[in-house]
Amino acid sequence: MFLYLLCISFTAETEAGLRNGDGVYIVYMGSASSAANAYRAQILINTMFKRRANDIVHTYKHGFTGFAARLSAEEAKVIAKKTGVVSVFPDPNYQLHTTHSWDFLKYQTAVKIDSSPPSSPEAGSYDSIIGILDTGIWPESESFNDKDMGPIPSRWKGTCMEAKDFNSSNCNRKIIGARFYKSPDDDSEYFTTRDVIGHGTHTSSTAAGSAVENASYYGVASGTAKGGSPNARIAMYKVCNPGGCAGSSILAAFDDAIADGVDVLSLSLGAPSYAHIELNTDPIAIGAFHAVEQGILVVCSAGNDGPNGGTVVNTAPWIMTVAANTIDRDLESDVVLGGSKVIKGEGIHFGNVSKSPVYPLIYGKSAKSADASESSARTCDYGSLDQEKVKGKIVLCENFDGSSYASSASDEVKSKGGIGCIFVDDRTRAVASAYGTFPTTVIDSKEAAEIYSYVNSTKDPVATILPTVTVEKFTPAPSVAYFSSRGPSSITRSILKPDITAPGVAILAAWTGKDTSISLEGKPPSQFNVISGTSMAAPHVTAVASLIKSLHPTWSPSAIRSAIMTTATQTNNDKGLITTETGATATPYDTGSGELSTTASMQPGLVYETTAVDYLNFLCYYGYNISTIKTISKSVPANFTCPEDSKLDLISTVNYPSIGISGYKGNENKTVSRTATNVGGDGVAVYTVSVETPPGFSIQVTPEKLQFTKDGEKLTYQVTVSAGDGSLKKDVFGALTWSNAKYKVRSPIVISSETSTTN
Repeated sequence: MFLYLLCISFTAETEAGLRNGDGVYIVYMGSASSAANAYRAQILINTMFKRRANDIVHTYKHGFTGFAARLSAEEAKVIAKKTGVVSVFPDPNYQLHTTHSWDFLKYQTAVKIDSSPPSSPEAGSYDSIIGILDTGIWPESESFNDKDMGPIPSRWKGTCMEAKDFNSSNCNRKIIGARFYKSPDDDSEYFTTRDVIGHGTHTSSTAAGSAVENASYYGVASGTAKGGSPNARIAMYKVCNPGGCAGSSILAAFDDAIADGVDVLSLSLGAPSYAHIELNTDPIAIGAFHAVEQGILVVCSAGNDGPNGGTVVNTAPWIMTVAANTIDRDLESDVVLGGSKVIKGEGIHFGNVSKSPVYPLIYGKSAKSADASESSARTCDYGSLDQEKVKGKIVLCENFDGSSYASSASDEVKSKGGIGCIFVDDRTRAVASAYGTFPTTVIDSKEAAEIYSYVNSTKDPVATILPTVTVEKFTPAPSVAYFSSRGPSSITRSILKPDITAPGVAILAAWTGKDTSISLEGKPPSQFNVISGTSMAAPHVTAVASLIKSLHPTWSPSAIRSAIMTTATQTNNDKGLITTETGATATPYDTGSGELSTTASMQPGLVYETTAVDYLNFLCYYGYNISTIKTISKSVPANFTCPEDSKLDLISTVNYPSIGISGYKGNENKTVSRTATNVGGDGVAVYTVSVETPPGFSIQVTPEKLQFTKDGEKLTYQVTVSAGDGSLKKDVFGALTWSNAKYKVRSPIVISSETSTTN
């Protein structure tokens, strides 16, 4: 796809123009491999911006064609009608997806490979390069030291951009690339690859940070901080600032990364779930399409708009979409009641209070200020509490309406002279947040019932909140994080999203070196931070993809994705199935194929390769005509045409590692096929299928055995679904697994109708 953004200078009518739709627009013109596309783009730029060169924000020419520039709404409409233009759309503003993990993943591995898989990237012969689109990087962090690393790969074509606080000496054999992108409304202080937020430093070190011993956040979550692929190289593309992430910058970063020579791209950002952006106006989907065409796997976070269904973002089938789960480390801050009853709580704080229950305990609603409602006092909203009633006490606050947060309640209690805050919230109980030196902890409603009983039966109830302790080997883990966005995809239910889940709760990783906002009073800024989000989950998958690439450098992006998806685990460390934040069994809409395995994914046995033609067919089924597809893609075979019966339901036939059957009418047999490639390394291999069938359905796989005679051989099978009672009131889930003595290759199955619901 070729994309270009047109930016036209503001006149004296700027404010009126903005109200009428004037501003920065992206003009996308498809593949950069087409000389015609490039020529049309250049003519358009020369014609419109001959005297307005400063209005051009970005031009795109490596992986796709187009530019970003200031345009009036009328100019945008005119350009959209030009030959070769795929789409013209306003420059969107995307957001970051954030609100010990590696050891847990290795412990969780369910499939034991008997040929001793490599435990580190040193075993790989290929030097992988991870490109990260984020907020920048803090190069002085010890996580980015290049000790014992070899020379920078000769294929690398990137650069280390100079800035007032970032120069070539900040790059090394670990950080081999650093670029930043200017947006029209950015302050010049952000014209640097240096991270002023922390997010990019955190994701980079999670994916590829060097090992740092005795890392912690002021003693919490202590241990060795290390990336999942510590020998991988990092190329940072700074596309985000405190105001968000401009779509035009995201596209520019994709364009550069394609030319620079990265192997994997990682994005922990995206559009809000309610936006429902179309593929041809989504900078991430556009950039990822062209990156995948060039052999680059693109890994994206699923979003933090859970737990509601249908909130997953970054769902184009050429993107690997990552949900978030907990790990087996709990950051516990318990409540002690009078009589020494201990209530388990969650939170990170460094309060200096008595460990004995000596502080008066009061309900928020009992401490209501005169002009506040009882409901606002229950949640301890801003301004809802009476200072005289709160001073010197611990306050019990409740998220009874589902829209309140412990941090705001804690701030209100603190501002009124309280000693501490106990926040009741089933949703966030498993996700530890940091509250500085003010004692704050989160408990669930079951635990809260004991506190209610104690307060109601005691004349002068007292309590205390204990300092945070790190609990290892916590069970059950993993569970799906409450914030993790859920399927189904708003694009199509025929492609299951998310694809995979990975650790994204309370992840310790590197941070900027001067962030006083997370510092404790009287102590220097922490070099590490503990945060949560699908932002933290995506770089875990990125790291594993990098390791697979180092072992199998000729594998395609889809083969690497397949290896990760088909070897995922569905069980927790308590010998049960992975659950959601409510304790219910998780479905593929929560976890995709399951939780990431760092070991089995290195040797999957079989892979499902989603070919260029698969993606072209997807575009056909989705409604694009052949003329537009030929403009978009550089990989259209000479004789390719869209199938005559192209429709959304046929997306199920795309050779994806999971199976989504949508539009099921209930009174029919529906058949899809999949083609598996033998990559086990043993030549001859025989796999037998087993099926997990949802109640009321029949799933028939033909043939029931796949008999491979050599490595690289491809065999196709059919999956036929039928329902016994002819009705489908809600989406149902199953799976099929091809296995032999050495490998298990699992594909989840989702069946939905035009009227079925997700729950």
